[in-house]
This record gives sequence, C-alpha cells and structure tokens, in this order.
Amino acid sequence: MIALTLELLPETFAVCRLDAPAPIPAWATTAAFFSITRTRAELSLVCAQANVPAAIRCERNWRALRVVGQLDFALTGILASLAAPLADVGISIFALSTFDTDYVLIKQASLDHAIQVLTRAGHRLASQ
Repeated sequence: MIALTLELLPETFAVCRLDAPAPIPAWATTAAFFSITRTRAELSLVCAQANVPAAIRCERNWRALRVVGQLDFALTGILASLAAPLADVGISIFALSTFDTDYVLIKQASLDHAIQVLTRAGHRLASQ
C-alpha cells in the first residue's frame, strides 16, 4: 500500500454543471483552486462555493484533500489507495488529477470520518 501525505485545502467547494457550449464564467476562476472540464455533454466546474451564484446547478459542501508532492506518472494505485478505504465505509469521492498530483473531494459532512479512515489506512494529514 502507498502511504501518502494529504493536505486539507481551506476552502469549501462546489461542483457545478453548465451546458456544454456555455462560456466559462468569471466567478468560477477567481479562487486559488478551480478545475474546468468541458465535454460534448457538459461544462463541469469545481470552484470556491462562496463564488457560485444561487441559480447555478451544483453540488455544494465539498472539501478537498491534496496529495502532497509531485507524483511520477509511472506510479500506480494512488487514487485507489484513497478511494478504496473510503468506499469500504460508504464515503463517496470526487477525484481530480493535475500534472503534479491528485485531489480527492469529500462532502463536508463526511470529512472527519474520511480523515479517520484514511489515517487508519496508513495515510497522514499534513499539519495546517
């Protein structure tokens, strides 16, 4: 098993869905962390919840754990080492990857339990 160091990002996030041809809204890109994915079917945004207008279709109250450090592309099982123990206790995730690392978003209501589960699985939460 891979033991990872995780950092809890301070913001609360929303995962939003807009129509595929919609322009990328400025409110989605103003915080330090955001993610934009466009497919033929949708425009999906992960952004600071505080910036999302009330009328936007979204799932709110997500918190993000970042895998600390740069991950080599040859590594395998990184997300599985996080997702599997959480799935075993019924905690769902929303996963994001960047060039350097991975992020796991967890609903705020499950965050404390998720951190306990991940710690028992051998991962470590970095000091804030």
